[in-house]
Amino acid sequence: MLDFGIASIPLFIMLLFYGLIIYLLISLIRFMNNKIALDQERNEKLDQLIQLLQKGEQKEPAAPPQSDHLDTR
Repeated sequence: MLDFGIASIPLFIMLLFYGLIIYLLISLIRFMNNKIALDQERNEKLDQLIQLLQKGEQKEPAAPPQSDHLDTR
């Protein structure tokens, strides 16, 4: 029979460590891909909002400038 004894414990710990590292890397890659997709969606919505605001400014007549102080004559 194969008898690994105490020598198998460090090997098992090393394999667990590498497994954890691989799991964390895969989780990080999934998170970043999701974040990139959400950021692109947010940027598209911001572009649409900017275009709507610019169209609204073009349609409205320019208001005369208002002063912040009262005229005391």
